[in-house]
Amino acid sequence: MQSDNQGRSLGSLFAELTRETSGLVRQEVDLAKTEMSEKASQVGSAVASLAVGGALAFAGFLILLQAAVVALSAVMEPWLASLLVGGGVALIGIVLLLKGRSDLKAQNLAPRRTMESVQEDTELARERF
Repeated sequence: MQSDNQGRSLGSLFAELTRETSGLVRQEVDLAKTEMSEKASQVGSAVASLAVGGALAFAGFLILLQAAVVALSAVMEPWLASLLVGGGVALIGIVLLLKGRSDLKAQNLAPRRTMESVQEDTELARERF
């Protein structure tokens, strides 16, 4: 790119501006696609791990709950033992659901690099023209 624009016509300057702007927009779109693809891959991998791990943990957890109910049934009525164990598990489950929901907020999935790059490009364009 020439640093001395005094010998160039207004039309050629606008043509160069248009070329550079369209190239910049293409680069930003490519960056956004790449970044969103990375984010989607991360989310997909995390969801798969959560699903498999959750299924296995759930199976083991059910057996442990059964053992707790049987153990408590030795000292109290079986219905009361089931009620106590079920209530405790439900309370823990609610706490974990609320934590998981807060961890998946949309701000964690935003394309930060693309947004920063667009801001930098905007500032550069303002300074230059």
